[in-house]
Amino acid sequence: MASRRPIRSLISTTASSLRPAQPSKCSLVRTAACAFATISPSRGPEYDTEAADRPRWQQTPPKMMAPFRIRPLAKGGVFKVNEDPRKLDDAYIRMLGPGGDKVLGDEVKWLAITHKSFDHGRRGFNDRLAYLGRRIVELQTSQALISSPQENQWPRDSKGIPANDEFGRKPYLHPALNGLQGLTDEAEGLVLSKTRLSPIAERYGLDKVTRWKPRRADDLQGSGIESVLMTSLYAIVGAVALERGGEVANKVVQDKILAPLGFTFSAES
Repeated sequence: MASRRPIRSLISTTASSLRPAQPSKCSLVRTAACAFATISPSRGPEYDTEAADRPRWQQTPPKMMAPFRIRPLAKGGVFKVNEDPRKLDDAYIRMLGPGGDKVLGDEVKWLAITHKSFDHGRRGFNDRLAYLGRRIVELQTSQALISSPQENQWPRDSKGIPANDEFGRKPYLHPALNGLQGLTDEAEGLVLSKTRLSPIAERYGLDKVTRWKPRRADDLQGSGIESVLMTSLYAIVGAVALERGGEVANKVVQDKILAPLGFTFSAES
C-alpha cells in the first residue's frame, strides 16, 4: 500500500498541470468591460441614408425588409396602391368636408386607410382604429334605431288593435317601448352590413386610396374589398375620435354614414 501512494500523487499532479486555468469572475467582468469600452457601437447603413428621414407610411422599415422574395407573385397581376398625398387629402375632404385634410395628422391619415394585408403590416395597419370606430358607429346606430319608428311585428285585428296569439296572450304595448326592436343584433346588422357601407366608402373615394393587397388584382370583389372599405370607414371614425374627441366623431357618423343610409337627426343630437 505504501508503494502506491507516490504513483497516485504523481498522476494527480500531472492532471492538474494539464487542466486549463479557469479565469476568475473578476477577470471576466474586467474583460467584458474593456470590450464594451473599446468597441464602437454598430450602425446600420440604412441610418446613413435619406431613408431614415422618411415617414413610416412612405417606406418599409429597413430592418424589416427581407433580403429576397420567398413567395411567388400574386395571380391576376400586381395591384398598385395610392402613394399620392394629394389624392388622399381629396378623399378626406369628400368625407369630412372642407378642411377635412387637416383634421388628422399625416401619419394617422395614412394609418387609417392601411389594411393589415398591405406590406405584411410592416408599416402599421388600422385594426385598432377600426375597432374603436366600429363601437362609436354601433352606438350611434342603436340610438338612431330607437328614435326611428319601428314596424310592429305583433299581429293586429281589422281595427288595428293587437290581437291575442294562439295561446290567448296579449302583449303589453307602450309608446316608450316602440323603438325597442331597434336594439336587436338583427336590426343593427341590417343597417351596418358591408354591402351598405362599402358604397358609402366608395362615394368618398376610399376605394381609390385604401392600401391593401387583394388575393387577385383582377377580382377585387372576390378578394373582399367590401370588408376592407368598411374597415377603413370605421378606422377614420376611430382616428377622428382620438384626435378630435367623441363629439366630433359622433357628428361624422351621423352626417357622413347614417344620414346616407336614410336616418335623420335633429339639430340637438
